[in-house]
Amino acid sequence: MKKVLLLLILTIFLASCSNQATPQTESTVAPTITETSNLPEPLVQTTTVPDVDASIAAYLDAWKLDDFRNMYSMLTRVSKDALTYEDYEKQHIDFSVNLTLQDIEYTVLSSLVRPTSAQVSYRVIYNTTLVESLTREMVVNLSLEEGVWHVQWEDGMLLPELRGGNKLLLNVTTPARGNIYDVDGEALVAQTEVVSLGIAPISIENGNYGATVAQLSILTGKKQKVIYDLLEEYGYDSGYIPIGESVAQDVNERELQISSLEGFVQSWYDSRYYFDSGIAPHVTGYVKPMYAEELIDYQRLGYRADDRVGAAGLEKWGEDYLFGTRGVELYIVAPSGEIVTRLYKQDPAASESIYTTFETAFQQRVERAIQGFNGAIVVLERDTGRVLAMASSPTFNPNVFDPNNTNNLEYNETLTDGNQRLLNRASQGGYPLGSVFKIITMAAALESGRFTAESIYDCQYEFTELAGYVGDDWTKAKEIPPSGELTLPEGLMRSCNPWFYHIGLDLYRNGFPELITDIAKGFGLGEATGIGQVAEEEGAMPYPQNDGDAVQQGIGQGTMLVTPLQVARFIAAIGNGGTLYRPQVVEKIGTIGEDPSYVFEPEVQGTLPVTDENLVIIQDAMRSVVNNARGTAHARFLNFNVPIYGKTGTAQNPFGDAHAWFAGYTDTQNSSLPNIAVVVIAENGGEGSEVGAPIFRRVISQYYGMEVHLYPWESSYLITRTPTPTEEGE
Repeated sequence: MKKVLLLLILTIFLASCSNQATPQTESTVAPTITETSNLPEPLVQTTTVPDVDASIAAYLDAWKLDDFRNMYSMLTRVSKDALTYEDYEKQHIDFSVNLTLQDIEYTVLSSLVRPTSAQVSYRVIYNTTLVESLTREMVVNLSLEEGVWHVQWEDGMLLPELRGGNKLLLNVTTPARGNIYDVDGEALVAQTEVVSLGIAPISIENGNYGATVAQLSILTGKKQKVIYDLLEEYGYDSGYIPIGESVAQDVNERELQISSLEGFVQSWYDSRYYFDSGIAPHVTGYVKPMYAEELIDYQRLGYRADDRVGAAGLEKWGEDYLFGTRGVELYIVAPSGEIVTRLYKQDPAASESIYTTFETAFQQRVERAIQGFNGAIVVLERDTGRVLAMASSPTFNPNVFDPNNTNNLEYNETLTDGNQRLLNRASQGGYPLGSVFKIITMAAALESGRFTAESIYDCQYEFTELAGYVGDDWTKAKEIPPSGELTLPEGLMRSCNPWFYHIGLDLYRNGFPELITDIAKGFGLGEATGIGQVAEEEGAMPYPQNDGDAVQQGIGQGTMLVTPLQVARFIAAIGNGGTLYRPQVVEKIGTIGEDPSYVFEPEVQGTLPVTDENLVIIQDAMRSVVNNARGTAHARFLNFNVPIYGKTGTAQNPFGDAHAWFAGYTDTQNSSLPNIAVVVIAENGGEGSEVGAPIFRRVISQYYGMEVHLYPWESSYLITRTPTPTEEGE
């Protein structure tokens, strides 16, 4: 008994010693241990490990950013030894492409931690482009190496079904790209079989070019003189000269005429075809192949490597409509190639087509009206915002952007000839507005209360109210008598520079330093029109900082920049009673035989910051520009039966001759055609009255089906009067 008692006392003593606190070394990482029921109690109390939940979260966060390099650095040494970074990256990219993965969401559910290993359970949601979101719950193993948790990589971390070397296989069926039509359903752009056409003069014997040139002219729409000019340019000993493109159907229909022609070269291919070498190409835009550096991003959106994507204009804006709904089948495939299971299936749906707001023949006439100039024309339906024509010159042929087109030699010229052919000058060109801006200066003058329609100013050759500055009137350079005393509306009619210099300075010095700018912004300048369907620039409408700025602003000079589209919008608003409409180039979108998914509706964006009374004064002044014998545009509209309200503009610029503007609208009461607003700019064209107004008149004449007058610089229609007459158009 004594021995037993002694043994019991000794046991109690030892147990007491073992329960006393043991000093520990301080750690910079606080222990985070969860679900530790399987660990021996002494280990739980003495082992310090980093936060495993934070480690797996860092790994998944890197995946959200496609930061595969950082993810790979978080793998265990064993994982890295078994898998190179290149193979690891490729696995993830292939997975993302086949799943059309856009984003992942995750939630850490639980973790089991031991001193040197751990398991984390998490839920991941894969958000994709083509496949319904996939949700999986997965478990990842981690190892503690040098005090940091590292991921033990295995294929199932992508998707549990991929364990054992299985792969994802995505089959995508792409419907034919939708067409782009004019308002009447005439095709502007279509997916079809195309023939590139050219001439090989070296193969033509005895100089008998006539028959070949004639057939090329018929098929490409280029006039024979243009083709002969190309023969001269390239040389009659050339092996090939690109002429243009045609749809295969038209070529087939002329097979009898062309089969025996010498030097007639044709090459067939499937393509996105832009009729007549591009009708309104700055509006329709063009497609392009996917470049290597962007291929993966597009594939993750469900594109195939050989697809074309919209690069500009409606092709870009309407990509989702035109591309349609892809057919999708997603499979799990075994290493042997055998299909294990199908994860998802979606049938394709037809693409939609876009119908524009303009009519082909009128659009082409407007394009010809500005040919020979760098410039633009915008025609708006005055009371709705419909774009009835939009032309930017020089233009380009979107067909040459297809690498399968043997005529794509013109591609480099399109980009490098220095004419900025791809720039849509109608919506992206920034210009000083010149005297057309005097409409806004007049509005500010009337709204300020400092001026009325009866206010008078003596318009002489020079403006001398600002010390150290002399501003000339246009009459001085023309060597005609100065305009003399003018009311404010007459000042607009005569486009008197000193009158509007005076207004700019007077308002700036007398409590209205920001009024002209504010009114201009209320007219929609200095901001995008919101057209959206084509690219546009906002322009610039700064506040004057001193007297000099204010004087220049009064006549539409200085640092302001406007686009022709912005000007057309406010000109239309003046004509319709003050309503600013959003310009639109899309009439409807839909699939043939079905109800359209979109139909044009006029969209009001605001009203001009002008009272009704003052708006009438402005309208009457614009009418006098045309119909008063002293108006700056009167001579250009003699015997013209359509009521025109307009304003000439000659905008000085530091890079050459002045830009020629004319802006105006119609106000017919009995016509079956809607009233329109038209804006013309010819870069470095000179006087607005001499260049802008004749172009404006031709556009109005063609819209209303009237006789077309020759330009002062034409010897015949579209033939420029030069020592050797040249053809500007095709």
